[in-house]
Amino acid sequence: MSSLYLYPTILLYLGCSVAIALRLFLRHSGKLPPRNLTLSLGFAGVLGQALLLYQGAMSDTGLNLGFFSALALAAWTVLVLLLVSALTKPVENLGIVLFPAAALMLWLESRYPTARFLSPDADWGLKIHVLVSMLAYSLLTLASVQAVLLAIQEHHLHGRHPGGFIRALPPLQTMESLLFEMIGTGFSLLTLSLLSGFVFLEDMFAQQLVHKTVLSVVGWVVFGTLLLGRFRVGWRGRTAIIWTLSGFVVLMLAYFGSKAVLELILGKY
Repeated sequence: MSSLYLYPTILLYLGCSVAIALRLFLRHSGKLPPRNLTLSLGFAGVLGQALLLYQGAMSDTGLNLGFFSALALAAWTVLVLLLVSALTKPVENLGIVLFPAAALMLWLESRYPTARFLSPDADWGLKIHVLVSMLAYSLLTLASVQAVLLAIQEHHLHGRHPGGFIRALPPLQTMESLLFEMIGTGFSLLTLSLLSGFVFLEDMFAQQLVHKTVLSVVGWVVFGTLLLGRFRVGWRGRTAIIWTLSGFVVLMLAYFGSKAVLELILGKY
């Protein structure tokens, strides 16, 4: 991974996170970084990481889906979705966690490179499955960070201490609506991911896929139950937060947990 793009990209991500923090915690100050500048730093960062991904994750051998490369690719996808959404919705505050996390993923990928290539000659159905899965995991990651912010916001409001950065967040109802929009879209993509896996993969319950498949189905059930509870019973608040974070943990274990065991512990690529 070329340091020509690596360290500037990491600095852009950290700079964007700092700008978001300043806008959240010092909102009454007269000298805050403009929102457009904050988003510009983010877009410049994802452009830099796109160049890094092109150099490191994509080659004539295929797409590198090794553990740390996959983490970096997922982080990049999350940030792209976040920034595009931020053009029309007040979601950029999620970046206070996501941009430093992406910077960390980049650093880990540069220090501990792994390689597990998806051949360019792979079946198109498999490529669709990988793409849809990545989008589903990324959107549900955004939803989990949104749930954490919502939990903090609820705690402060119920404790009648709505000070600090809480005042800079959108109203609670708006935050909750954004959460379920992300979950609804992510759930739809997760459904497509599972269906495409069963259709295009030879055996979804093969030895190296069984844990991923079972946990992905469990995650799908968790998010499906949450959406059903939302529309049938009106689940919200702490209930929605707990179910969202539970589903997120299950899905992360499904993909990155199984990859960590297979690649980093068992050495199977």
